[in-house]
Order: sequence, then structure tokens, then C-alpha cells
Amino acid sequence: MIRSLTPALALATLLLGAASSAPLGERLAPCLACHGAQGTSETEGVPSLGGQQADYVVTQLFQFRERQREAAPMNEMAAGLSDDDLRAFADALAALPAPVAAGGPPDPALAARAQALVSKHQCNSCHGADLAGRDALPRIRGQREDYLKAALAAYRSNARPGYDPAMNEVAQTLKDDEIADLAAYIARL
Repeated sequence: MIRSLTPALALATLLLGAASSAPLGERLAPCLACHGAQGTSETEGVPSLGGQQADYVVTQLFQFRERQREAAPMNEMAAGLSDDDLRAFADALAALPAPVAAGGPPDPALAARAQALVSKHQCNSCHGADLAGRDALPRIRGQREDYLKAALAAYRSNARPGYDPAMNEVAQTLKDDEIADLAAYIARL
């Protein structure tokens, strides 16, 4: 049995080695197919990664690779990536254009409610005054509304652990309508 596994392991090693020696553009193609070739995802539930903070992307890819964060198919995609791969992918994704806001500007009542929530929960103290992120904190401005809703709900239920507990703590007090308002507003910035 061990003898039959040895050729399979050798083939897997060969294929992984060939994949990591392929040009970065080719290796990023599967990422861009879901996350958007121009930085803006058109796939429901899949975040836009254009203009994302490279340090944030590295951390997320690391968490996927190490299974500290579970999300199919990301765990499988990141499994064979080296630390250098993580940095190269993150830098390439950060260089893509930031996502374009969807859905037109928020109506004034929604904007007022959401701005009050942003202020109350100090979203801009971590994500930046314009919510475009900084350092290892993600850009949320212009992110997909469905993704923002799902992420906030997962933080609230502790289904999505953050590498820092701040998001889980902040989200604990959010009501469903507040999550909907925040997601709709931030997606339209």
C-alpha cells in the first residue's frame, strides 16, 4: 500500500512544484474567476478583492491555508501555497482597481441610519475614515452587499472568527435590520 502511495505523492509534489513555477497571472486565474478579473466580484457571496489591503489578504490566505478559517473552496485553493505565494497573491490583488460601488447612492434615510451605526460602532476607527481599510484591516467600502451581510452575521454568531476579536465583539449587539443597513450603505460607497 505504501508503495502505491509513493508515486501518487511524487506526482502531487511534481504538480504543486509546476503550479508554483507558473507565471503569477496564470496562478491567479482561478482567484480572479470568482473574485473578479478587474477587482470587482460578480459572484454572489464572494468578496471583491481589488484594492484590498495586501496585509489583510496575506492574513486571510494564511488562515485559509492553516484551516484557522473554514470556507470552501478557499481552504483547498490555499493548501499548497508557500508564504512567498501568499505575499505575491496579496500584492497582485491589492494592485487591482478597488471595487465600484453597486446599486447607486443610498437613500438619505438609509444613509442617516447607517452613518449613525458607523459612528456608534466606530467602524471608521479601524477601517479608516473612508472605510477603505489600512494595514491589515480590510477595505469594506464598495464591498458586495450580500458578502457584508453574511460576514457581519457570521461575526455576530461567532461562526467567523477574526484574527482579532474586535469584529466579533462589535457585531454581538447588531440587530438584523442594522446589519442590513450597514451592508447596503457600505456597498454603495
